[in-house]
Amino acid sequence: MSTPASPFSADYQPDPRRWKALAVCLVVGFMTLLDVSIVNVALPSIESGLGANSADLSWVVSGYALAFGLVLVPAGRVGDARGRKVTFLIGLSLFVLSSAACGFAQGPTQLVVFRLIQGVAGGILAPQVSGLIQLLFRGAERGRAFGMFAATIGISTAVGPLLGGVLIQLGGSAEGWRWIFFVNVPIGIAAFLAAIRLIPARPSETKQPLRGSFDPVGVLLLGVGVFALMLPMVQEQEWPGARKWLLLIVAAVLLGAFVLWERRQGRVGHQQLVDLSLFSMRSYSLGCIIAMVYFAGFTTVFFIYTLFVQQGLGYSALQAGLAVTPFALGSAVSASVGGNIVTRVGRSLVLLGLGLVVVGMIATIIAVQLVPGHNVGYAAAVPLLVAGVGSGLVISPNLTLSLDQVPVTKAGIAGGVLQTGQRIGAAAGIALVGAVFFAQVANSGGDWARAFQIGLATAALLVLIALVVGLVDHFAHRREQPPEVGARSA
Repeated sequence: MSTPASPFSADYQPDPRRWKALAVCLVVGFMTLLDVSIVNVALPSIESGLGANSADLSWVVSGYALAFGLVLVPAGRVGDARGRKVTFLIGLSLFVLSSAACGFAQGPTQLVVFRLIQGVAGGILAPQVSGLIQLLFRGAERGRAFGMFAATIGISTAVGPLLGGVLIQLGGSAEGWRWIFFVNVPIGIAAFLAAIRLIPARPSETKQPLRGSFDPVGVLLLGVGVFALMLPMVQEQEWPGARKWLLLIVAAVLLGAFVLWERRQGRVGHQQLVDLSLFSMRSYSLGCIIAMVYFAGFTTVFFIYTLFVQQGLGYSALQAGLAVTPFALGSAVSASVGGNIVTRVGRSLVLLGLGLVVVGMIATIIAVQLVPGHNVGYAAAVPLLVAGVGSGLVISPNLTLSLDQVPVTKAGIAGGVLQTGQRIGAAAGIALVGAVFFAQVANSGGDWARAFQIGLATAALLVLIALVVGLVDHFAHRREQPPEVGARSA
């Protein structure tokens, strides 16, 4: 199989298979991102089918996000060093095998473990997809390819709850959850065979030595630190007493050690998991905070809302999927619009999006209060649509603006760090809001509506914090600009 010249070389010739290879990448990207949203509607089915408790359900969702996020940066570096195709095929094989293992799990602990492995596989695949797009395309074609990838992300978010509902409806409430994992197997096998034929191999002379290409100590300190932070929140109902909160001190020590280690790595010229010099740029550092805190807030909507309508109101999995579809559709549509206008509007677009999300969340709480009972799904549809539209104006535009001042030579690591923060934020947010939600269910004698309202209010508070951070960045940017430039960028 011939290999195309580098996209940056003078004799560059586009690979004739590039669009077919992109199709393979998009299918795999769709599959890994689908598993973020599809599992939410399956949680009651997992609870009844495996006897899972609230902590198990939290880990099924947050564990995938955490493992996904922690692997992103080192997996991207391995792909740089050893070649995208080989790393892509390894990640895809692991994803297919772990998906099958999740489907065959015989207990909640098994499912959580296999779900963590599945998250690792997803984290291996994600940077290879974006890296392959950069390898195979350039110029206007690269913009089109990334646009198609962005659309795939939006579609996977929108389709996930519905597809999960359909699969559970067909498979039954007790065992239907298994099919949300089994469906990955035939798709993954077909994508693997297509990838072998269509994705170009990397020339051996361009490969780099793997040793020193990533920071295992940094990964361990960050991973264990975040795990210690999440553990007392996820286990809040299962571990009585106050001693579990001592783990927060352990988390603080480990995360502090992570920062010191990364600084040391930078001083001696060794590879860092996180290039701390990036955070000297205000827009990037505040953009990362916005991303982490926002993901901690908005990803919990699917988690607690689907539990509320299924466990509290008796919705089927399909009805629950339909109930959250307005949020997903609003996000998918506005994401494409936001990507096209962000360079003209600037940070104001992100602020508008965050404001709409807060308004939509508050309106959803009011809708649940005013229209109790089975009609909640109808009453909350418009507020969730508003929140979804806002969400689409936050994620991609914030990524674009956060990377705007980053040197091209550091763009890859900067984007990887930002996405890692998003996934860690999502995992921690599900742990926090889930703890509030399940504690309220237990303390109120099963008042699911009240638990959802308090849980969603907690999520809205997190989004509000992200809005405040965005305002700080916005006004600091305006102060730095000449009056006429500030007037145009506002």
